Amino acid sequence: MQDLNDLALYAAVVRHKGFTAAAKALSVPKSKISKRIAALEDQLGVRLIERSTRKLAVTDVGQSFYERCEAVLSDVQSAEAVVAMAKAAPAGVVRLSVPPGFAPMIADILPAFMTRHPQVRVSILMTNRPVDLIEERIDVALRVRDGYDGDQSLIVRRFGATRRYLAASPRFLERHGPITLDRLAEVPTLSMEENTARTVWTLVNDDGETREVVSTPVLSAADFGILERATIEGVGVALLPDIIFERGFRAGLLSPVLPGWSSAEASVHAVFTSRHGMLPAVRALIDHLAVHLPRSMQRCQEVVPHAPAEANWSI
Repeated sequence: MQDLNDLALYAAVVRHKGFTAAAKALSVPKSKISKRIAALEDQLGVRLIERSTRKLAVTDVGQSFYERCEAVLSDVQSAEAVVAMAKAAPAGVVRLSVPPGFAPMIADILPAFMTRHPQVRVSILMTNRPVDLIEERIDVALRVRDGYDGDQSLIVRRFGATRRYLAASPRFLERHGPITLDRLAEVPTLSMEENTARTVWTLVNDDGETREVVSTPVLSAADFGILERATIEGVGVALLPDIIFERGFRAGLLSPVLPGWSSAEASVHAVFTSRHGMLPAVRALIDHLAVHLPRSMQRCQEVVPHAPAEANWSI
């Protein structure tokens, strides 16, 4: 194993075309450089530089060795840059894409991040559509999908999973209950799909059985706030994520419908283009989400909607 300092001294001599020029550039005595290069040649057992009183010539093997030295030194500089970047204080703008359903959670966990990193500015794009990270200059996209994105150029960091559950207001259940799986399509429903005359819910139970429910929604909207409010007001039954209905369940404004059934599990994850050269601010936000988002999701899953069959809910 060669001393990196010796490799750097040798590369400097070749790069500056002489011992004197290298000594001046490095502010190192010429005698020290000459001594270290001679020791390096003895250790390698080859002549790297032909010396005379009038000129210096690099041998063929010396030229090849120089090129490899430059490559090694460049890699060392890159490694040091990674460490320096990791130690740097997060600062600058981070552009984050978030599905609308996660707005309450982001609003809850983001202030702590902003307080901890006052030099960071966060710009949030709230959308359900898949964004093009490069084209739209998005640093991190939070996504909820049945599976991971197929783009192999994207890095995925999983935070957990979510499910959609059936819910309605207690007042609605008094008017329309009891609601069974076979009767579900007969009662008023709400859909998160826009401009649709028919909605199809694919439901699974704890035993892995799958059922499809086709209904004609009385209200369809992609805005979770509208659907949540309409469900609380007794307009119909909705199938929405636990992160949306959690507040209603806790407050007693909503009750589970068919608590043994739900949608299939969907992955909650962040995608970004690369870990290489990632700015400290971006890395800090991803790490913050990785710690706090699963905790918020767990709190939602604690209240919805695993109810015992004998409870006073629809079955």
